[in-house]
Amino acid sequence: MSITTAVDGEGGRIYHKGWPIEADAVIPRIGFSITRQGASIVRQFERLGSIVHNTADSILLSRDKIAATQVMAECGLPVPKTIRVASMNDCMYALRAIGSYPLVIKASEGTQGSSVFLIDDEARAISLLSQMFERGMRPLVQEYIGESHGRDVRVIVVRGRVVASMVRKARGSEFRSNFHLGGSVEAVSLTSDQANVAVRAANELGLDVAGVDMLESASGPLLLEANSSPGLEGIERATGVNVAARIVSSLRARVREASEAAEDMRDTLEKSANDLGPPTESD
Repeated sequence: MSITTAVDGEGGRIYHKGWPIEADAVIPRIGFSITRQGASIVRQFERLGSIVHNTADSILLSRDKIAATQVMAECGLPVPKTIRVASMNDCMYALRAIGSYPLVIKASEGTQGSSVFLIDDEARAISLLSQMFERGMRPLVQEYIGESHGRDVRVIVVRGRVVASMVRKARGSEFRSNFHLGGSVEAVSLTSDQANVAVRAANELGLDVAGVDMLESASGPLLLEANSSPGLEGIERATGVNVAARIVSSLRARVREASEAAEDMRDTLEKSANDLGPPTESD
């Protein structure tokens, strides 16, 4: 990352290769490995008055899978049963609470299907959890949705509207359907339930731009996560929609709306000053 933040008694500033940066608007695209550093820079842009598509707080929330799942569940959105395992002492409780095999074990932070495993027996589950704790990872145990094996739906939501959607299918015996793992993609028409769930998930997590992932279960859509920096290659190829252009267009609209609101405020203040008239001697 080649952006530097500086803070002193006059506030904060942002530099790139020694040059100060000023921006009306920002679209954060932050890799998982630099989530916290990137969010810090986004927060500085916010404090400088820039309009950002996804705030620092929404990025941090969406990257924490258990925290995001908690928010979605508390809002009545459908999610698979998920347990964050705090220590090896809680392993047996978590595995038995899920209730059946196979089940899914994943890291609480990660992208593009990394650190996600389908486990079919207790011994392997305990062994994997032990290895994850040894590596400082924070594991989640999640119920497996058999009817959605190797398949999920990705929806791009921009400012509360669905702009593109696709179904992802895993290759061969792989159960993870991520495009970057070799999965295939194709455009899909969403049901009204799927569209509503995707938009609500993005809104509840505070995301202006989100790649919402969901499974198709026998009882309806189940939310997996909402990605604050979704990959666009697969969904643009599958749907033919220029998603990047839609995102930029929506940000331009926000800048225009902010400019018009500021102008209206100036006009209101000027009118109020004129209505009060010039100051008198007693003033």
